[in-house]
This record gives sequence, C-alpha cells and structure tokens, in this order.
Amino acid sequence: MKMTRREFIGVSAVTSAAAVTGCATNPVTGRRQLMFVSEAMEVDTDRKWSPHQFSANFGAVQDPALNNYLSQIGNDMAVLTHRPAMPYNFRVLNMVDVNAYTFPGGSMGFGRGLMIYLNDEAELAAVMGHELGHVNARHNAQLQTSGMLAQIVVAGIAAYVEHKKGQESAALAAGLGGIGANLLLCKYSRKHERQADALGMEYMVRANYSPTGMIGLMDTFRNLHKVKPNVVEVLFSTHPMSDERYETACKRVEESYAQAKDLPRNRERYMDNTAEVRKQKPAIENMQKGEELLAGGKVKEAEVPLKQALVQLPNDYAGLLLMSTCCIAQKRMQEAEQYAMEARKVYPEEPQALSMLGMIRSGKGEYGTALADFDTYEKMLPGNPNTVYFKGLCHDKMGHKKEAAQEYSRYNNEAPNGEFSSQAQSRLIKWGYMAPPPPPQ
Repeated sequence: MKMTRREFIGVSAVTSAAAVTGCATNPVTGRRQLMFVSEAMEVDTDRKWSPHQFSANFGAVQDPALNNYLSQIGNDMAVLTHRPAMPYNFRVLNMVDVNAYTFPGGSMGFGRGLMIYLNDEAELAAVMGHELGHVNARHNAQLQTSGMLAQIVVAGIAAYVEHKKGQESAALAAGLGGIGANLLLCKYSRKHERQADALGMEYMVRANYSPTGMIGLMDTFRNLHKVKPNVVEVLFSTHPMSDERYETACKRVEESYAQAKDLPRNRERYMDNTAEVRKQKPAIENMQKGEELLAGGKVKEAEVPLKQALVQLPNDYAGLLLMSTCCIAQKRMQEAEQYAMEARKVYPEEPQALSMLGMIRSGKGEYGTALADFDTYEKMLPGNPNTVYFKGLCHDKMGHKKEAAQEYSRYNNEAPNGEFSSQAQSRLIKWGYMAPPPPPQ
C-alpha cells in the first residue's frame, strides 16, 4: 500500500525508531542528536514530493540559460558545504512569489518574483547559501523528529488505553492517524533561521562572494515589506524576518568576515544573466496583484491585473492558469477551459494545466474528456491521490461502477484521511466494497 504525504514521515519514523537508536551526528555541529529521519529518508521524501510542489508553482521557467546559470551557482556552492554529496538540484520557477524554498534532500526552487528584485549575484548567493544552510543543518529532519516525539508520546498513551480497554479504535481516537502530519516545506524557527543565515554567509564567502550580499538581501526584503508587504507575505511566513537577524548579519560581517568584504558581488554578471526575466517584471507584478486579490476573494477585481499581465506576456504559463482560475471562480467555465488549453499548448511538458482542464471539464459534465486529462496527468506526474479520486468520480458519473470502485479504493489506501475520504468511503460502502464503520459504543 502506498503511503500518503501525511503518513510517510510518521510511519517511517516509528519503524526507524524501533530499529535504530534514533541518534545521528549533525553534519554541521559534529554533535550527536536525536534524529528519527535518516538521510535516505530525506532524499526519498524529496524525490517523492518535490515534483508536485514544483508543478503547483507552475514548473521551471522555459529558459534553459537562466536555469543553467542558477544551477551553476548552486552547484559551485553546494560542493563547499558540509553535505556536498546530497543530490542538489536548482531551478527558477514560474511562480511570481518573492520566495525560495528547499526540500530536505536539496531540491530547490527560486521564484521569478524573487529573481526580479535581487540586485546582484552576491544577493542570489545569499539566498542560495541560506537554503543550503537549512539542508546541511538538517532543519527539516529536526522539525519532523520534534513533531514525531510529541506524536509518539500520544501513541504510547493510546496503546496503553487500547490495552486497558481492549478497544481497537483507541489508538486512532488518541490521534495516531495524525502522526507526522507536518508540511515538508516547514515554517522554520528563529533559531533555525539564525543558523541558516550563519551557514549561508559562510558558504557564500567560501564561494568567493562578498558577505555584504547577505546584508543587501535583507535590505531588499525589508524594503519590499515596507512598500509591498503582501508580496513578501509567504516569504516572511516561512522564513521569519526580524531586526535582530539583520543586526546579527551586519555584526557578523564586521567581526568574522571583515577581510572578505571586498570580495566581488558580480552585479553585471547577474544583470546579464537575468535580463530576460527582469523584462517580465511589469507582468509579474500584475500577476502578484491578481494573486493577492484572488486570495482575498476579490475575484472580479483580480481579472484586471491578470488580463493586463497577459497583454504584456501573452504566452505566460502562470498567467494563463491564474486567469483560468479567476474564470472558474466566476463560473465562466468555457473561458476557463480556453485559458487552460492555451497554457497546455505553451508548456506541454508541465502537467498542471492538465489537472486544471480535468477539473474544468468535470465541472462541465464532460467526464470522459476529464478522465483522459486526469489519466495523462497521472502518467506525467504520478503520486497525487486527489487525481486518483477524481478519476474515480469520472467513472462514477459515467456509470462505470467497477472502475470507480477501483479508483476510490486506491484513493482510500493512499489517503485514508484525505480531503475526499468520506465521499470515496461512502460510495465503497454503498456498493459493498467496504464494510460500514461499527456503531459508536
């Protein structure tokens, strides 16, 4: 049985804890610490889930030169870190957020919205170094382990209750179903952010960049927060910013890296290599406005900047899908379908448009066509249980009971506590493929 995103970390951790001591040497500090997440688990989790997150952020930009430039900087820095053998990979994403993130195995995404505001290569190296810091200090694994400890205590209580009362449902009632249910893209603590800042500066200096690039990066973010607070909202929620972090960075440059202050910042090289994406700045800023309005429920108002963005960048994949979303919210399904079809045409290698088309066509009652969309999506990007549910729904609506039951059962196995669990289980129970739950005691 496949495990869901919610289950993977917790189940693996409990089994690992039974097999090993749960201690590991931190690659940065050299100290032993309690750790239920092995390096192999970090890499496996990364490989399993990072493609879904990258696709949700509209995939990598269709600009090989820009992605090669980012990868060159990332790879040059990665070999100088404490974990040079991790399977790092780097890409600029079509997302318009001012943000960058990393998965625990070193898969990193950098938004277009970030790239247009950076001033030089040293600021990019500061972002890169910071994200490398999270991977090298194993912050994600630490947060997962901390979450597991709390849940394992609950599990122990539940097991005791089950033993005393003889109730099979006791463990589930005590919360076992939620073991390890934390996001892989973590909201880091201030302690983690401070350590990532320190490591980021160390790594960028090792790679021959001036540490003042870290101060410049923080200044860029602080200024954006003053003039466009909503643009950096996601960044600040996942990477808490503070005056203390800024002051510490300034002090670190003066006290620990004064001799490196005159290392290059490579402004011209950054400007040359990012010229094409920086030309997109007006359209990206319109998409940022549109996303903000959509998130605030101002759907009709969001249409104005999104349409303007498509005037500026007619074939922009993210812009087309954001406009499709805007039309769906207004129940203009035919227009939504046209935008999603255009997105599919301009970026056929990226599957997000297929998922959108499947949802739109399902909403229009075109279940056969929607099923074909979901089938193709799953072949391109397997592992999304919601796709399985909607394949079942399409079969269900077309009267294909056997095929629907197969997909609903597969969804129930992959996501027993998922968003659509009650609907899938209800149909399986009605058709006799699943026993009804026992009556409450």
